[in-house]
This record gives sequence, C-alpha cells and structure tokens, in this order.
Amino acid sequence: MNIAFTKASACGNDFLVINGSHAEAGISELSRSLCDRHNGVGADGVEWLFPDAEANIYARLINADGSEAEISGNGTRCVAAYLANQGKTGKITVRTGAGIKTCELVSQTGESFEFETEMGAPQVDLPFSMNMSFGELEGTPVSMGNPHYVIFVNEFAPRWPSEGAEIGRDPRFPHGVNVEFVRVTGRYDIEVRFYERGAGETQSSGTGSCACAVAAISSGRAHSPLNVHAPGGTQMVRWQGQSVFLRGPARLICQGEFFY
Repeated sequence: MNIAFTKASACGNDFLVINGSHAEAGISELSRSLCDRHNGVGADGVEWLFPDAEANIYARLINADGSEAEISGNGTRCVAAYLANQGKTGKITVRTGAGIKTCELVSQTGESFEFETEMGAPQVDLPFSMNMSFGELEGTPVSMGNPHYVIFVNEFAPRWPSEGAEIGRDPRFPHGVNVEFVRVTGRYDIEVRFYERGAGETQSSGTGSCACAVAAISSGRAHSPLNVHAPGGTQMVRWQGQSVFLRGPARLICQGEFFY
C-alpha cells in the first residue's frame, strides 16, 4: 500500500498530514511506522484528516509512539497550512479532540505560513510539589484541552529530558502529561524546553507554549503578550479575556509516498 503524505513543521515540531482513509490499516501501528526516524518518514506525530460537518476538517492526532492525543497546537497549525496551500483562505476551522479551533491566516510566503489560532480557555490548577529520584520540584498543572505540568527553573538541568520522562511516568498523571521547564527571561519573554507525552523531547509545542505562558502570566512572573522561545523557534501567546491565542509559523516541507 502506498500512502501519500505531506510533511510540515511548526518551529521544528514536525507532523505528517495524511488522508484518514488510510488509517483503516491500523492507525496506531501505521502511525508508529510512519513516524520512525530511521525506517519511516520521521515525525513527532501524524494528523489524520477526515471530513467534518461543522469544521473545514477533522484532524485526529496520533503521536509517534502510537498513542492518541487530544490536540497539538503546532499540529493544528500544520493542518491549516496544508488546507491553505490547497486554496483555503481567511479563517480555517479544524476539529480536534479538544474541540474546533480557528486558525486565522496572517501571512504566506510560498510554502511558509503564519497563523494565529484561538486555543480556547485554559484551566490552571494550584501548584504542587513532587519528590522524584533527582530531587524535589514544584510545578503548575495547566490544561489546554490536554494536560501539562509547568516547572519554573533558573537554569535548564543537563539531564532535563530524563527528568521530564520520569515526571511523565508518575502515577499522579494516570493519562500521562506534557512536561515543560521554563526560564523567565523578561517581562514579555520566556524560554522553554518540552518533553511531550507520546513524543518525548520536541523542538517546540503549541499547547505547551500556551500552558507555559498561562502559568507565567497567572503567577505574575510575566505579562501578555508573551514571546515563548524554544529550540525550534519563537511563538507568541496572548491571553485575552477567557481565550488564549497562539501565533506562529508553519511550513510545508515535502510531499511523498510511504510504502507500507
């Protein structure tokens, strides 16, 4: 079976965008094979596309390890770029496992796009401490339709990915959790490292950027609009009223066929 795909990246957080009709072959196993960076195409996840009666498209996200996630902010933006490249203009609506998200096209240069996405209302819970093998830490739980645990640090520990992996396996998060380590570098700037549920260390994260911004703003450490700097690039998060808005790039990288 030949599976046509489009590969897209949002600040280094890369996804394959594929027609959902191919998912009948077994969506988890197939997604793992596609995302394998040595024997597959390579990606952090697959956005499987299906028709939707209310939105322009329904995107079902399967992580690189075959698990399903409610939403990826960056993945949703990659889907919007895919649709914009096919001629869709203005506001693009994408149904996710966390509801319908609206991506407004801000600019386009060739296969590179910039969108602002309304991500909805965040849920911020009280910070709590955890004793781990590497020491005690305190983090803030935030939901952007998917779970996050945001930890403020003065410096990024050399073994922060291992720490993120251990936190993500903790039984206090029965459905797993996305872990973020955050350095506040200015009134309107933070620097972040991401260890994502189902994908591991990633260059960027859309919902993670929102969660970090929300935790920083709600605790008085920083102010909206907030520039979120990650290894893969910078996104801007503004918190207006009840909604969080995420602005950033998405680039279509290539198209091809995967032999399965």
